[in-house]
Formats: sequence, C-alpha cells, structure tokens
Amino acid sequence: MTYTVFIHTNAKQLVGAQVAAHALKRNSSRPDAFAVRILSREDYPFFEAYEGRPFLRAGARRKWTNDDLQSFTPLRFAPPQLMGYEGRAVVIDPDVFAVGDVMELFELDMQDKAIFARPRPGHNKRADYVATSVMLLDCSRLRHWNLERNFDELFRFVRDYDDWITLALEPRESIGFLAPEWNDFDRLTPSTRFVHNTKRRTQPWKTGLPVDYTNRIPIPFVARLIGSDGVRLPMRYKPHPDPRQEQYFFRLLGECLDQGLISEAFLRMEMARNHVRHDAFEVLSRLPVVGAPGVAAAAPPKVSAA
Repeated sequence: MTYTVFIHTNAKQLVGAQVAAHALKRNSSRPDAFAVRILSREDYPFFEAYEGRPFLRAGARRKWTNDDLQSFTPLRFAPPQLMGYEGRAVVIDPDVFAVGDVMELFELDMQDKAIFARPRPGHNKRADYVATSVMLLDCSRLRHWNLERNFDELFRFVRDYDDWITLALEPRESIGFLAPEWNDFDRLTPSTRFVHNTKRRTQPWKTGLPVDYTNRIPIPFVARLIGSDGVRLPMRYKPHPDPRQEQYFFRLLGECLDQGLISEAFLRMEMARNHVRHDAFEVLSRLPVVGAPGVAAAAPPKVSAA
C-alpha cells in the first residue's frame, strides 16, 4: 500500500510546512516507508479566478481572499485525487509537527471507514465539529472528492465552507475518530503524537510580527455598516504560552538549517517578507542544551541542539 503525507500550505506558512516535513521523517522508525508532499496554494492557479468572489460560509456570504493566512485549507481535500484514489494519505496543516511516528497512524485499523479525524464538539458552536487539520484518509473510499469541482460549488452557493471543512457533508458512518494526541491543540505532553500550534496569534515562528490574517466580525449589523465581514487589525503575534513548544519548533528549524533542508538565505528572505519572526537566528542561538537543568522533561524525544 502507498503511504503519503500531504502538508497543505501557502507562501506565508511555507517555512512551517518545511519544518513539519522534517519532523515527520526524523521522528519515524521507518522514514522510507512513506512520502511527504507539500501542497502550496500558489501552485494551483485556479484559485486566482475566485479572488474577491463571494462564497458561502456558515450560511452567509463572504469574499474569498487568496492572501489570507489560511487560504490553503481547501487543499485538505486534494490528496485522494492526487493519489489516483488509491492508498492511504495523512493530511496535516503546516503548523502541525510530529512528535511520534506517523507510521503508527498509517497502520491504524480504519474499520472500513474512509476518514479518521479528531472530533471537537462545540467548537465554533457546532456539536458535529470534526477537526480536519489532521486526517487519515482511505483514498479508495473518497472518489467523490474533487478539489476544483467542490471548491467551485462554494461560489455557486450549493456547498457551505463550514460544512465542507468539518466533514458535515460526509456520511457519519464513514468517519472514525482519532485520539486527541494525534492532533494536540497547543498541548505538548509525553503522550502527544502530533503537536498542533493551532492558535494563529501565538505561532512560535511569528512572534512580534504584524498580524497578517483576517479577523472576522461576529456582529452582522457592524459588518454591513462597514461593508466587510472581516478586517485586518493592527495587532502583533504574541509569544506562545508554552516555551517548550517554541523550543521544539526552533530545534527542528535548526536541524533543517544544519542538514541543508532550509538555507540561511531562504530563511532570511522569509524573515524580510514577515513570514518568520525577525529574531529567528537569535532564538536559535539561545536554545537551552537538551538535558540541562531546567529543560522540561516532557520535551519530545530525540531532540538535539541546533
């Protein structure tokens, strides 16, 4: 059986995706048993035709913005088609970093289900919310997933983005549930398998940068008054509340630099573009030595100094 991990991203989150790709391989006992592919929104020209067009989300109409921090999310539904509807795929966001071995996920008993993902009841006021930021897919059972066709349905108002992204359009019996450790939301414990820096404003590699995502306006009257359902507020990214998660990301980034997976020139270019915090090299230089007094025992395994 073919196994492939897909990391979906856009230019703003590319460094995160590259670090995530490294984490998958370095933390697996069988790194040659699976492939890793980075899917970037910019590599799919059809998105450009939808810039500024209204689409359906949570029953209301919003305007599509390719420059949004999370404009890559429709790519979650591309892997089955890209794999010819064969094999198994794991899909992760670019801010999801392996701590455990992804092969354990690939070899999970899927119990004749098409999708495994983490349930998150009550999130965004939806009792049926399923987090699709990490998914295990049996591609042979998802032949109805066609990225361009399904994306276009948003703009013809026959598909709601929120229903799509939470798997509400899939038969309930086709969905199995992952343990929380496979998509641990800003939580790092000895049982964590994938840590997800899901809170946008505290992503560890963006601390101090101007916020570059859209804040949605929850009050319809105000949105109508200003003629927009979202604004870019003059805020800055904040430090992650868990220093260990910042350290883990930067240890991985340091390994990418040491191994030539990311060049210093590229990282500096991303810093200049405000995609990576401007003090990234200073953070790398002051990482504590693993095993030194005061370094958290819950730090992920096999972490070496940058």
